[in-house]
Amino acid sequence: MSRPRFHLAFPVRDLTEARRFYGGLLGCAEGRSAPQWVDFDFYGHQIVAHLCAPGSDTASNEVDGESVPVRHFGVILSLPEWESVTQKLRAARIDFIIEPQVRFKGQVGEQATCFFLDPSGNALELKAFADDAMVFAK
Repeated sequence: MSRPRFHLAFPVRDLTEARRFYGGLLGCAEGRSAPQWVDFDFYGHQIVAHLCAPGSDTASNEVDGESVPVRHFGVILSLPEWESVTQKLRAARIDFIIEPQVRFKGQVGEQATCFFLDPSGNALELKAFADDAMVFAK
């Protein structure tokens, strides 16, 4: 089944830094760009890094015992992809806001997840479900 792609624009403090992080470390192909913004292919979805002052939104909510930043974006990967990317992030010594773990163990919606920041302080979540039917399960 084909799923819709999302588009997300977010602030960054430095486009060169954003290119190294998203293009280099995460392997996101670069799309169109201008002096003030860059498009990236984030696992089939379009994200756009816009050059501007860093945001100050630090609100968080508790999710399964963790303080999750409200302002974040992410992607749902297959479990093998999630494991591969989290290993790559660990090797790059990325500091996790929430370490790679399984959330909601033994419950509806069980998922592997982790949260980390890009160089401009934007929170990202990578998640994976062993059972794809759990993505929207209640």
